[in-house]
Amino acid sequence: MPDTALSDAPAAFDIKPLAHAFVAEISGLDLQQPLGSDTIRDLERAFLAHPVLVFRGQRLNRADQVRFSRYFGDLDVSVNRQYHGDDFPEIHTVSNLDADGRPLPFAKLDNPGNYLWHTDGSYQKRPPRASLLYGVEIPRSGGVTSFASLHDAHESLPADQKRRIDGLKLVHSWVQSRLNSGSRPPTAEEIRNSPPVTHPLVRTHPETGRKALYMGIHGSHIEGMAAEESAALLAMLVEHATREDVVHHHHWRAGDLVMTDNRCALHRGAPDYAGATEPRILHRTVVSGDTPY
Repeated sequence: MPDTALSDAPAAFDIKPLAHAFVAEISGLDLQQPLGSDTIRDLERAFLAHPVLVFRGQRLNRADQVRFSRYFGDLDVSVNRQYHGDDFPEIHTVSNLDADGRPLPFAKLDNPGNYLWHTDGSYQKRPPRASLLYGVEIPRSGGVTSFASLHDAHESLPADQKRRIDGLKLVHSWVQSRLNSGSRPPTAEEIRNSPPVTHPLVRTHPETGRKALYMGIHGSHIEGMAAEESAALLAMLVEHATREDVVHHHHWRAGDLVMTDNRCALHRGAPDYAGATEPRILHRTVVSGDTPY
């Protein structure tokens, strides 16, 4: 972790686990203000216990979000250069707007993959540790982001299924992901910058030691398995992990910051709002991670 010795004031925030225990709401913090090392330490502990943390009612500019995100590690920059902020390349704008700032219908979005189950950056050799999404402009209704625990998904599998998948390797491909989701074809530079990688289908959380499934829309195929069998197995695992009774739906308000652990949680947006007429703008930062094992 970077140096966090801004203040040694004692931690002062409340943690409220929500209906799905892997999600918790943090209250009592103004993230515009520098945080002390004790507070950051306790947020780290909360994050390991609850892989999705929700901070309501924040008023963050780009510099505030980058500063807060850096408390948890170095920041990655997106493969998609077109989404970088001019002054803050660490900020990736997730929106439904065209180049002129007008809302687009879902059929014309450049990257509809955001609306499919994924964990950010699994196509990288060292996928991000965490993603932080900040609600800048939110539609009047709909546009939720849904989350699912990959720890819970693995732990709730029947024993024979756990044995079947133990030791399997999944190829993750940003290029294949864009094809799967009907996104804009990748450029030659993007292809060079993001070759396919292989990760365990069941990964171990490096800080807690818990097992988690590790798949999503960026998953291409299981190494050494016939294509149809691989596709069927991956579809079954995603369906198991994202059953409606285990999914948490975050209903956005402007000023929400949501932090999710990419090592053990899936998420997706919902195209259930008036996308052609109402803007939906989120700012995303991602914290660097390590190689899955």
